[in-house]
Amino acid sequence: MILRDMTAGDIEVVLGIEQQVHAHPWTRGNFTDALQSGYVCKVAEAEGGLIIGYAVLMSGVDEAELLDIGIAAQQQRRGYGRKLLEAMLALALELGKSRVVLEVRASNTAAIGLYQECGFVQIGLRRGYYPAAGKREDAILMGREL
Repeated sequence: MILRDMTAGDIEVVLGIEQQVHAHPWTRGNFTDALQSGYVCKVAEAEGGLIIGYAVLMSGVDEAELLDIGIAAQQQRRGYGRKLLEAMLALALELGKSRVVLEVRASNTAAIGLYQECGFVQIGLRRGYYPAAGKREDAILMGREL
């Protein structure tokens, strides 16, 4: 897996993965805004340049927030998500951040397990944060010191 900067030309592929793996996906505008705002936007490529994942990290004063991360459905369960997450943590450290935070749907047990295995702990709960089928779903706020 190779990690490189996301470009505007990658958004179509990234958007396709986002729609595949998230029930309430980001829009093209969300990704465009992230790029234009100077967020750390990366794509993960497999051999041959196939984009298999992406991540967006917003840098704050002393911490970074992982805003979005995804691995194409057909590429999941192969360790790519962990590698991508670890790469984003390393980037946050290089940027001088002392902590990374993120929000995850309470129902996303696979992601929560991965985050815990990578050293994240629950630091809060945001009730009714995410849209869900006909209702709202809680977000678990997680953090990890670097």
